Amino acid sequence: MAEISAKLVQELRKKTGAGMMDCKKALKETEGDIEKGVEWLRQKGIAGATKKSDRIAAEGLIDTYIDPNGQVGVLIEVNCQTDFVGRNDAFKSLVQNLAKQATNADSVEALLSQPYEESKDKTVEQFITETIATLGENIKVRRFENFSASENNGAVESYIHTGGRVGVLVELKCGSEAASGKEEVKSLARNVAMQVAACPNVEYVNVDDIPAEMVQKEKDIEMGRDDLAKKPDNIKEKIVQGRIDKRLKEMTLLDQPYIRDQSTSIEELVKQTASQTGETISISRFTRYILGEGIDKKEEDFASEVAAQMGSN
Repeated sequence: MAEISAKLVQELRKKTGAGMMDCKKALKETEGDIEKGVEWLRQKGIAGATKKSDRIAAEGLIDTYIDPNGQVGVLIEVNCQTDFVGRNDAFKSLVQNLAKQATNADSVEALLSQPYEESKDKTVEQFITETIATLGENIKVRRFENFSASENNGAVESYIHTGGRVGVLVELKCGSEAASGKEEVKSLARNVAMQVAACPNVEYVNVDDIPAEMVQKEKDIEMGRDDLAKKPDNIKEKIVQGRIDKRLKEMTLLDQPYIRDQSTSIEELVKQTASQTGETISISRFTRYILGEGIDKKEEDFASEVAAQMGSN
């Protein structure tokens, strides 16, 4: 068999856009013949899949996995190109499997390089490439976050909203190891996760978590408002402080009115559950994903496209 050099692998990769390992395997199968290697990749659906990798993937699913003891959880976003594929059972199954597998990864790159738990002769990346070829759309593991609350005797819970377009992961810190198994604690964690999903302006657990530079920025904005220009400095300071306090509370979870009982704040809800269970409970952290947020989506102007095609005929 011809020696498969790194240069040869790189050349095939440049021609096809396929991954290094796939190119190396293709060249081994074709005894180092570049053209046959291209054909081999096309037959396996790999070359066709990689050509789809530059397509914008802003649809897909946000999903979650919580381990049976309720102390480890994952929130993951996997993107595809269309809502149609996002609702496909094969795609949904892939996302669910990746959420579970991401409990043992600390980055997207690490996850992609792992053997895929449902087909261990392939890496996660290779399995995704095959799925791209099958479904005909680009698929990207965009991000995930995993929480482990075992050191805090805590509980992890999640909430998925609007068919996988919004997802939240929450971690509670508790005073005893038995707390995470109590239904009241689980229910609190679920309700807090739902609260975070319903409050898109909330970014922090409490006011003390807000960086000082952000507080100063808010103050600078308020001090420069036109309606305060003619106010005496002492009056201006009081008005600005009141506005800042209100703004900071809008950004913090504990200060929010509970969505199921507006007369109770989230902070009070936590205290009530702690009293009922005899546990010390606090909210450690949370994360919220909104599907496709921050992705530059291509705007399709089909009318112009059709007109251009008709004009060229």
